[in-house]
Amino acid sequence: MRGLLILCAVLLAGCAGKPDNITPVQDFDSARYLGKWYEIARMDHSFERGLTNVTAEYSVNADGTIKVLNRGYNPEKKEWKDAEGKAKFVESPNVGYLKVSFFGPFYGSYVVYDLDRENYSYSLISGPDKDYMWLLSRTPTMDAATKKRLLDKAQALGFDTSKLIHVTHEAR
Repeated sequence: MRGLLILCAVLLAGCAGKPDNITPVQDFDSARYLGKWYEIARMDHSFERGLTNVTAEYSVNADGTIKVLNRGYNPEKKEWKDAEGKAKFVESPNVGYLKVSFFGPFYGSYVVYDLDRENYSYSLISGPDKDYMWLLSRTPTMDAATKKRLLDKAQALGFDTSKLIHVTHEAR
């Protein structure tokens, strides 16, 4: 039993890590980060597969953690899919490095490694490794030059941007 607990602890710790050359933004202002974000691009994963109109909304829970509400539309089933979770800061509230849980004690990394510091209008997010990446915007679309610059940065850091899904946002 003790071996199983140690194995679980090691596996869970790995999920809250970050890729070696990914540095979380410093001077992160969580209050400015709160609110609604639109998913512009993402790596494909089963929990978002086939979804369009994907958004993430962040607010503060009574206990000081961050409430996470992810929402996307499944056009095949003609229904919305919601997932609610919570996030905690890994280092400190002024570092863009959080761990997010949608399933009880199981946490995954949420590393903000690029952010529009002036307006908080876009962000690049990594998970625990380079198989997880999101490009978020405060608006459903992003100008082509900014999008290209951010995706070029992600590619230079080792993300396989050819695997990205470019998310559509349509009125529903």
